[in-house]
Amino acid sequence: MNELSRRTLFKNLASAAVASAGPAALSALAASDKIQMGWIGSGGRGRYLLDMAYAGSASGINVTDICDTYSGNLAKGKDIISTKGGKTPKTHSDYRQLLADKSIDAVVIATPEHLHHRMLLDAVAAGKNVYVEKPLAHTIEEAQEIRRVTAGKKNVIQVGTQNRSNSLYQMAKTLMSQGLIGDCHYVRAFWYRNALANGAPAWRYDVPSEANEQNADWKRFLGTARSRSWDPQRYFQWRLYWDYSNGIATDLMVHQTDISAFCLGIGISEEVIANGGVYRWTGAKDDREVPDTLSCILDYPTKKMQVNYSCYLGNARQGYGEQFMGNEGTIEVISRQTLSFYPEDYAGVPDAVKARKPLTLTIPGNDNLAVQSHIRNWLNAIRGADKLIAPVQAGYEAAITGLLSTVSLRNGRKVKWDNAADKYTMS
Repeated sequence: MNELSRRTLFKNLASAAVASAGPAALSALAASDKIQMGWIGSGGRGRYLLDMAYAGSASGINVTDICDTYSGNLAKGKDIISTKGGKTPKTHSDYRQLLADKSIDAVVIATPEHLHHRMLLDAVAAGKNVYVEKPLAHTIEEAQEIRRVTAGKKNVIQVGTQNRSNSLYQMAKTLMSQGLIGDCHYVRAFWYRNALANGAPAWRYDVPSEANEQNADWKRFLGTARSRSWDPQRYFQWRLYWDYSNGIATDLMVHQTDISAFCLGIGISEEVIANGGVYRWTGAKDDREVPDTLSCILDYPTKKMQVNYSCYLGNARQGYGEQFMGNEGTIEVISRQTLSFYPEDYAGVPDAVKARKPLTLTIPGNDNLAVQSHIRNWLNAIRGADKLIAPVQAGYEAAITGLLSTVSLRNGRKVKWDNAADKYTMS
C-alpha cells in the first residue's frame, strides 16, 4: 500500500471513528416493544452503566426493577431510574426476586466480581439476556462452568469489555490489518495511576457512616465466599481482597489483554509469569491483599506474540494505554481517547516506511461513548439486529488470561495454558 493510499485510509477511518463515536440509534421498535430490564447492582459502576444506558439507548429500554444489597446504593439507583426513565422501579435486596419476574427480558449484572458466576447462571436459567461486567468470573473454574452451561443457549450475553466497542480501537484493528505497522509481535500495555482524592490507597473508597450489617445485607454480599463477621471495609472496598477480587489483573489488565486479543486475534496467553505485591501504603493497619504493583509477561508462542504488561498504582505520570509495536511502525492508544501512529525511523529503515507521516486522532470522552455503544450493541443483538462484539467466548478468553496471572503471582511460578485441554500447569 503506498503512502497516499495509507493516508487516505487513515482519513477515512478517522472520519468513521468520529462518526461512530457519536450517538447512534437502536433498531426501530414501537414504544410498546421497549426491552424490559432489571438492574442487579447499583453501586458506583452500576449507576454509571445506568447513566450510559439512558444516554445512549433511552428510547429502547424500560428499567422496571433494581437490586442492591446496600439500601443507600438502592436509593441512588432508584433515583436515576425515576429521573431519567420517568418511572419508579421496584426495588429488591435479593436478585432472585428480580429474576423471578417473567416480564423482564434482560438484566445487567454490575456487582462485585465474586458474585458474577452465580448471578449469571441464575439469570440464564431464568431465561434472561445478560450484560455482565468484566471479569466474566472470579476463578478459572467458574469461568469454565459459565462457558459450558451457556454453550448453545439462546440467551444473549454480553461481557463488559467495552474497549471492543471503542471506535479508536476498531480503527487501530483495521489499520493493523491493512499493514500500516507491518508485522506485529509485541504489545506494551500499561496502567499507572495514583491515590484517591482523599489520599487513601487505590480502591479504599469511603465507607458510609450509616452502613451496618442489616442495611448492607452482609450475608448476601458474601455469597459463596468464606463466612466472616461484618466488615465494612471488605464490603465497600472489596477490590482489595482475594475473596472477592483479583485486583489489577481482572479490573484493569483484563481490558488491555482483551483489546490486544481483539486487535491481533491472539486468544488466551499460553505462558504467563507475574510478579508484584503490596508495595505502597503499607501502614500497620492496612490489610490490603491484592497488589498495587504488578508486572506480567504474557507469551503466545504459537502466535509468535508477547504482551508486556505493567501496572503501578502510585504514580499517574504515564497514564494508561497500549502500544502495538510493528516492524514498520507503532500504533498507540492512550486513555481510550487518543490514537497515534509513529513510523519506524531507525538507521537503514526502508524509504517507503520512513516516508510515512506520524498521525494522531483524539476523541474526547470516547470511553463513555464506547460504553454507550457496547450497551447498544447488546440491545440490538437481543433484537436480532446486530452481532455481539463481546460474547461469552471473548469474555472467557479475557478472564482466563487475567486469572492465570493471579495463579502465577500467588504461587510464584510460571503458568502454562493448554488451550486444547482447557487447563493450566505450573512449572
